[in-house]
Amino acid sequence: MGGVNRVLMTALLAPAALGGVQPAPSRLSIEGVWNFSTLTPLERPAEFANRPVISDAEAAAWANSQIVRDDRDRRDGGAALDVSRAVNDYWFDRGTALARGRGGRMTSLIVDPPDGRMPALTPAARTRVAAAAAAVREHPSDGPEDRSLQERCLSFNAGPPMLPGVYNNIVEIEEMPGYIVIFNEMIHDARLVPLADSRRTPPVLRRWQGVPRGRWDGPTLVVDSTGFLQPLNLRGADAELHLIERFTPLDANTLLYSFTVDDATAYARPWTAEVPMTRTNDRIFEYACHEGNYALPDILRGARYEDSHR
Repeated sequence: MGGVNRVLMTALLAPAALGGVQPAPSRLSIEGVWNFSTLTPLERPAEFANRPVISDAEAAAWANSQIVRDDRDRRDGGAALDVSRAVNDYWFDRGTALARGRGGRMTSLIVDPPDGRMPALTPAARTRVAAAAAAVREHPSDGPEDRSLQERCLSFNAGPPMLPGVYNNIVEIEEMPGYIVIFNEMIHDARLVPLADSRRTPPVLRRWQGVPRGRWDGPTLVVDSTGFLQPLNLRGADAELHLIERFTPLDANTLLYSFTVDDATAYARPWTAEVPMTRTNDRIFEYACHEGNYALPDILRGARYEDSHR
């Protein structure tokens, strides 16, 4: 989102801004480039049960153990494990520490429920998830639609909601009259969030990233989304997902991103996670996933060869 693109998008979009646009109040800006890499897992590990935060010393020791465990340049474990580490560690950027927040180092991004774990799936969701897993096992490569969204270069950890991944944990946020643009480095996803009144009408079309509406709550940008074609990044969520994201500047260089998942047909209760973000001067590079993406046709070609020899 360079300056030229920003001016061009403003010119294109401003005339189409919806009625009831809310001007942002005087506040710290959420504009800029933010890094949300962290070793804090979404769910709290068992060894930290009942401990939402730990000390810097404990966090450093745990983080170091994870860095050693995930080092893809190791050569122990035999040939099969070596092949599974095919991509050098140089290309990964998971972060090097647990996220700082809530008075210490966070042991999980989930802050509600208090145990730091995702709520149980409903019986209907468990049945749906099991059926989807069975379909993947039985029809792994009938066509490109059977492969993952990641393999097909459609979506990865860009969300929504945004969750840290193994690399490209950077997002750029730009403000313009009537809109917010949330541009992820991962798979070049850009969300256009209209700032309009809070009245919501049923979406005409469902989208991978849902249908968002934004508003200001004091210094906090609130993005309210429904109309998901298929929820991303959330185990068990379905098309009834109601996602509420909040972007709160804590100081000039810290942005607290939080989101609440409300999906009564999927989870036993709503749940909330927090992902602290830090302002960065790093550049966002194009994620040209489809350039030279020979993996998908090769997978399908191999599957057709197997079919012909059955």
